[in-house]
Amino acid sequence: MSFPEYSNFDGLGLAALVREKKISARELVDEAIARIEQVNPRLNAVVRILADDARASADAPCDGPFASVPFLLKDAQAAYAGVPLCEGARVLRDFVPRVDAELVRRHKQAGLIVVGKTNLPEFALRPVCEPAWKGPTHTPWKLGHTSGGSSGGSAAAVAAGIVPMAHGADGGGSLRIPAACCGVFGFKPSRGRMPTGPDCSELWLGYAVEHAITRSVRDSAALLDATLGAQPGDAYHLPRPARPFLDEVAAPPGKLRVGFSKRPFMLATVHPDCVAAVERTAKRLADLGHIVEETDIDVDAMAFGRDFFLLACMGAAMSLDEAAARIGRKIRRRDVETATWLCAAMARQASAVTWTRARTRLNDISRRVAARFENIDVLLTPTLASPPVAIGALDPPAVERAFQAVVASLHLEVILRLPGVVDSTVRKVFSFMPFTALANVTGQPCMSLPLDWNEDGLPIGSMLTGRLGDEATLFRLAGQLEQAHPWSARRPPIHSGD
Repeated sequence: MSFPEYSNFDGLGLAALVREKKISARELVDEAIARIEQVNPRLNAVVRILADDARASADAPCDGPFASVPFLLKDAQAAYAGVPLCEGARVLRDFVPRVDAELVRRHKQAGLIVVGKTNLPEFALRPVCEPAWKGPTHTPWKLGHTSGGSSGGSAAAVAAGIVPMAHGADGGGSLRIPAACCGVFGFKPSRGRMPTGPDCSELWLGYAVEHAITRSVRDSAALLDATLGAQPGDAYHLPRPARPFLDEVAAPPGKLRVGFSKRPFMLATVHPDCVAAVERTAKRLADLGHIVEETDIDVDAMAFGRDFFLLACMGAAMSLDEAAARIGRKIRRRDVETATWLCAAMARQASAVTWTRARTRLNDISRRVAARFENIDVLLTPTLASPPVAIGALDPPAVERAFQAVVASLHLEVILRLPGVVDSTVRKVFSFMPFTALANVTGQPCMSLPLDWNEDGLPIGSMLTGRLGDEATLFRLAGQLEQAHPWSARRPPIHSGD
């Protein structure tokens, strides 16, 4: 094997090469680090290289399904002992966890070697990867366009051939959004499928779950097999699957009932490229023998957006409180980005009754969606409302940014209560990602598949959602689509193998 062939293999393929002694673990690690150094100056996907730790791990005995495979951690949630955990926030630049997160412990047990940390928006709050501290991450398909967020650094690194897969977390689409923007496979497991400890019993009010972004479906399935399972004390638990998810990838899915919807769940206009792509996916599924019928999910788009935005603001406030505990002092206005500060301020102005009512309404949506899945096996929608947008496209205009800065600096947050302010913000925030958050609210497994590219060469994702706890059906369907319409050989213009 010559080093240019590195990115022709997925994670399981690289592990097999090491087991067959066709290449060493140290050579794989050195190759991954060299590829970071080659393309990262253009993409800004990796914010910390862990060369010494990775080489030491490569020189030690290693076992597991992904033995010796280079891996990247999103710089959030996944604590790696002795390495700063910054969450995309400058204020946490000196915070160093003393123990591994349970998921990271399982990554290591599976044989993965962590070679670095990836970029993300501050506290993982935005659907684009544009932190003020570290700067934006570009999709390798077109510089100047977003890699998506919040796991944007991980997706860009996988798409660019740096590693075959990388860690991510998804609280409103943060695995699937960047997967769609970077032309790779993003899979969000069910609520209760993954561990959340040792520092918390649920991630982001139970709406977030960790897993990975991969190039191949089988890597995603095998990694889920290696890391799944709640811990004692976790808020949510699911029974173990009947058989390994890796076995499902090659299993025939049978004749599925596919509900097909182009109507966004939040107020947004869907780009013609995204409509055309999901229509092609509907036809692909029909050609594979599935029953595909247009369907509708009963969701009040404005109310859903408003309630989910309030929960996102609660997440921002919680993140600031957790950051304060980590650094041992209060978070000041100048410590964080204006948008983060204002989101937390909105949350703090809401009463407990307001928060509880929002949560109750979102639970009502979950019940209605679950009832809809009595008649369908999976739901097909676009992943996003548009192709990857230009970096900065979702920022408010300069005048609005200046106004927000004044409101924050002078503590005039009462202005945020004025009629129309929240609704206007909701429309802007979710205009790009009006489809993804529904599965976070319901807890269902959901995946974005890279089946299409538009005339500008930008990837367009199609999203499939399954019943709660039924990752198996999604993996069978993903494996079938990957075999019928393979994507892994398609390389972006910015690729480390070139």
